[in-house]
Amino acid sequence: MPIRRFGCHKSLVSRSETPKLSYGYSKMNVSRNGYRVFSANSSTASAQLAKKITERLGVELGKAVVYQEGNAETRVDVKESVRGQDIFIIQTIPRDVNTAIMELLIMAYALKTSCAKNIIGVIPYFPYSKQCKMRKRGSIVCKLLASMLAKAGLTHIITMDLHQKEIQGFFSFPVDNLRASPFLIQYIQEEIPDYRNAVIVAKSPSAAKRAQSYSERLRLGLAVLHGAAHNLESSMGDGPTSPPPARFNAGHTGLELPLMMAKEKPPITVVGDVGGRIAIIVDDIIDDVQEFVAAAEILKERGAYKIYIMATHGLLSAEAPRLIEESAIDEVVVTNTVPHEVQKLQCPKIKTVDVSMILAEAIRRIHNGESMAYLFRNIAVDD
Repeated sequence: MPIRRFGCHKSLVSRSETPKLSYGYSKMNVSRNGYRVFSANSSTASAQLAKKITERLGVELGKAVVYQEGNAETRVDVKESVRGQDIFIIQTIPRDVNTAIMELLIMAYALKTSCAKNIIGVIPYFPYSKQCKMRKRGSIVCKLLASMLAKAGLTHIITMDLHQKEIQGFFSFPVDNLRASPFLIQYIQEEIPDYRNAVIVAKSPSAAKRAQSYSERLRLGLAVLHGAAHNLESSMGDGPTSPPPARFNAGHTGLELPLMMAKEKPPITVVGDVGGRIAIIVDDIIDDVQEFVAAAEILKERGAYKIYIMATHGLLSAEAPRLIEESAIDEVVVTNTVPHEVQKLQCPKIKTVDVSMILAEAIRRIHNGESMAYLFRNIAVDD
């Protein structure tokens, strides 16, 4: 007697044949995949990057409401179950940095108390990253923020081009510091005519390593700006460079230490040939653009006929759009790690490069337990 089979055998798919989540697949039920993607931004403009990432992943953005109450307190309401799942929180940092930080902390803590398995923060621009060193009687705010994120419940973060790579040591959980240089290099090759006649410029000796990495990959020359238009630190009356107060007798004679001369930067000079070439200044953050404007004027005087600025994070605070528009800078190219649509309306010279592809791929690989080495191929430790 033949064995009767129930159902259609064609509908049976083995585990090995189950399609993995990748670009190009239609939207899938994220609950079956075991992870969800949320946006911690209360503003629509800041959530654009989250929408691009979820579109590339083929998933829907998690249902959550983030808003400010009448007394300016931040409230987060998660509208779906997250128990036992990997949760990715995408948080771009707008001008209101402190509000964005509170949104991220409160959402992370809400997900932690809702029994999420892992909470991974996708923070392309890590705020307070410039305050990563002790200065005078200040504090290392970046270390404080890292501790707050861990306390709120984050177990992993994905970021991009940290201001100093040593910041990763502030965290008690894994940090994946992605690079935007492949996208910016691709922009140079495709959008800058005659880029072979360009020279990569570091606006200070401390930025020389980044500029050297670009020049070696593009096979271009390298120039370094040295000095400053004026020394801001020399005008500060208090701090390590200030003279000690008048000596007073406290009952014992102090040691006579050698006198340390204060630093004084010379006027800006260019080390390298930029005459008759395109000058491309590279950096990680462009916020206060006065240094870039001064550098562009010097490069113009030295014979550069076009000046581009390439940076990962375009904060462009205060009067940056107006200063760029009135300067000798021809174009400022930044990524969409930070929302800057308003600045682009004020200054047509600002261009944007989309990096949502690498962020989406990082999310996919972390959830599937795949190696992240592919995202760091041909990237040296010093890059």
